[in-house]
Amino acid sequence: MRKFVFFGGKGGVGKTTMSSAYAVKCARAGVSTLLVSTDPAHSTRDVFDQSFTDTPQPVADEPNLDAMEIDPETEVREHLMETKRALGDQVSPAMVNEIDRQIEMAHQTPGAHESALFDRFIDVMRDSEEYDRVVFDTSPTGGTLRLLSLPEYLDGWIQRLLHKRKQSVKLFERAAIGNNEPRRMMEGDPIIARLEQRRDDFNFAKETLQSEAAFFLVVNPDELSIRETKRAVEQLDDYGLDVRGLAVNRLTPEPDPDEQGRGATFLRDRVKTERERLRELREDLSPPLVAAIETRVAEVKGDFLGEVADEIEVGVELTAN
Repeated sequence: MRKFVFFGGKGGVGKTTMSSAYAVKCARAGVSTLLVSTDPAHSTRDVFDQSFTDTPQPVADEPNLDAMEIDPETEVREHLMETKRALGDQVSPAMVNEIDRQIEMAHQTPGAHESALFDRFIDVMRDSEEYDRVVFDTSPTGGTLRLLSLPEYLDGWIQRLLHKRKQSVKLFERAAIGNNEPRRMMEGDPIIARLEQRRDDFNFAKETLQSEAAFFLVVNPDELSIRETKRAVEQLDDYGLDVRGLAVNRLTPEPDPDEQGRGATFLRDRVKTERERLRELREDLSPPLVAAIETRVAEVKGDFLGEVADEIEVGVELTAN
């Protein structure tokens, strides 16, 4: 198994349960593990009955396991403040207010959360030397796919910005009069340096995700969840990402043979329908089923979490690739 492991899927299918259970499975096998939540719901704290912050901290009663929660809204605010400071150093005072206004508007635009989270996401991967395994509980599928597609799209965008910026600096140098030194030279230009750093960050993320990450999709046995999972598998494949398996969650327990009545009839019909859904998953999708988890009578935490961990058929051994 690769170092970085992602559990994604449609909102509400049980990604936090699966990612937390797998993280516990790794930790109990002696693998130094970090569990990272990027889901705004932050159910990780409910699973472990413990509060977490954006700094890794030990999970109580689970040696070898640390956890952290990344808050998207906080990341967006910090991301925008950093952008304000960086641009404020490069423009005239008259433009600062206009820049502030534009950046505040950008806060509300689609993609703001993904962009801010991606920066934090890169930091976590780069600063994970002390861990053998990093397990990500991701946000719902659509947002995660946009997040993971950023390297592909933004690399070309940054290249175009770099080209335009370099042209601008050349024109400024040519316009310098007499012995006056131009305010910015090509070498050491702060905006060019910032863009080049962004490009390197995106390339690092893309290469890491393709060579050191494994993806598992959590799915419920219903038609909408299965349809979204099929689309997600295709998109992840298109990005060159390694989809290792499907984890089916919230299967209905089958009643005992001697149980009769309306409730038992409903459960048997439900189980029959879900078995058809499982057959569809096996036949239509190439990633194998690595878990088939029945609905518990209470929230999955404590002993239940250990039971789910045992039912996830995903290896914990670290491999080079």
